[in-house]
Amino acid sequence: MQTDRQGNPLSGATAETAELYDRSAEAFNLYRGDPVTPLDQAIEAAPDFAMARILRAYLFALATEPDAAEAARADVVAVKSYRLNDREASHVAALEHLLAGEWTTAACALDRHNLHYPHDLLALQAGHLMDFYRANARNLRDRLARVLPQWSRDMPGYSVLLGMYAFGLEETGAYARAEETGRQALDREPLDCWAHHAVAHVMEMQGRAEDGIGWMIAREPYWAGDDNLFKVHNWWHRSLCHLELGQADEALALYDGPIRQERSVVALDMIDASALLWRLHLTGQNVGDRWQELADTWDMHADGKLYPFNDWHAVMAYLGAGRDDQVTRLLATLRDPDSGREASTWAKRIGMPLSEGFVAFWRGDYDTAVERLYPARHIANAFGGSHAQRDIIDWTLTEAALRGGYRDVAEGLAHERLAGKPHSPLNRSFLSRTLTPAVDEKQVA
Repeated sequence: MQTDRQGNPLSGATAETAELYDRSAEAFNLYRGDPVTPLDQAIEAAPDFAMARILRAYLFALATEPDAAEAARADVVAVKSYRLNDREASHVAALEHLLAGEWTTAACALDRHNLHYPHDLLALQAGHLMDFYRANARNLRDRLARVLPQWSRDMPGYSVLLGMYAFGLEETGAYARAEETGRQALDREPLDCWAHHAVAHVMEMQGRAEDGIGWMIAREPYWAGDDNLFKVHNWWHRSLCHLELGQADEALALYDGPIRQERSVVALDMIDASALLWRLHLTGQNVGDRWQELADTWDMHADGKLYPFNDWHAVMAYLGAGRDDQVTRLLATLRDPDSGREASTWAKRIGMPLSEGFVAFWRGDYDTAVERLYPARHIANAFGGSHAQRDIIDWTLTEAALRGGYRDVAEGLAHERLAGKPHSPLNRSFLSRTLTPAVDEKQVA
């Protein structure tokens, strides 16, 4: 029986196809290189190689793209006809929950799986990403904490666990430990861009914009290569540092350069593009027709059903491009989801009020923007992304409060932001603007 690099059995594999599988798994672990082609080759050479199909199904299912989800479903259907061992059957069950839009059920299934198979690195990484997509900060940390004592430091993939653990520590506010752990991971594997991004998150959350820029520049050869699947997101992190320092021109140059020059159709890259253009708009930048290209690309992904975090970012692009018909379509779908799946609940409870709030802000209806976004910000961490990504909600809300004359709300939010980042030029400007006569006195109803 062939095994993967951590010693897990690979039923149906040959020595050659097991090597292809390990190559794909490592590309996935580091978000570097092509993880799909080796799996295609392995499946062609060994049609009964179950884990090759399972890994490919995870790659497609976790892309949060409708067409990719259909490809994942096809792999799950095919692999269910194989003779599966218990570990493989457990993976298939988790995938079925995920593809049904039941993110928490899938993540919990992998919780149990991880406890039974603590050296299953694929399950740990897939579960970690599910925790990220549903914004479960505690499990981003504790999924790794539960199994790390079962690993030895010389096991293949140990550094990958450290990188994931660093991100979980950061999302739960343990910034010093997160940075230390992320740096330890990178000492072992400099190409681990997830660990690099965990340290970048620490600097973002602590308001260390200058450190963040220096961190990105010093390590750019490790994370910015053409074969790096995570490079756009790391460039986005650098752009946030420039925006924090009031350097909007530098952020816009990054958008036109490495963030959007390749016109990526990957949903995760498009989220970063929408979020950056929206932030630039908040700073008063005229981004011209950049919205048009991005909105057109969103057409292939924004269905209002699969993953509402994506749809909310598509709404930003459609607003910027003046495509009100698409805004109306997405709002209608988010308000009236077609099933009782968890993803549909996210759409109605979170995606809809966030999208409505952003629509109101764009159209100058700041009263409605404050009304929608203030309560939504407290539930938004029930789905989607990181604290850094969701900060766009509070930034937009604070700006709406300032423009709408809600001085008490704006001042309170400015103080709240300064408590987390006391030296932030952006947050200081929010507070100073609440003290100017231009802000009318209003109270939230």
